[in-house]
Amino acid sequence: MNDRSQLLINAIRGPVTMITVGVLFAIDKFSSYHFGETWPVLLIVIGAMQLLGGRRRRPDFYPPPAASAPPYAPPAYAAPHAQAPAAPQATPATTTNDNSGEAHS
Repeated sequence: MNDRSQLLINAIRGPVTMITVGVLFAIDKFSSYHFGETWPVLLIVIGAMQLLGGRRRRPDFYPPPAASAPPYAPPAYAAPHAQAPAAPQATPATTTNDNSGEAHS
């Protein structure tokens, strides 16, 4: 289906729905069938219009690129015992010249 026919279907969707509702109310008024019995016809007409309209694509739609690289795989899990133990870190020696324990005279 080309773009012109899709535009035509989209243009007549509203009027066809309104005509269908009018016909169903006329049937309700001038026959023994009531709107409560004929409303499924409205669903059928709307569904047929959807089918005729086809599937529309957005104008800014770009298909995804072809897969050229394998999907991301996380690195393998290494058990804790298989890892080398971490070297102890040296703590800097601190010297204080605090003589708070001595008596002052």
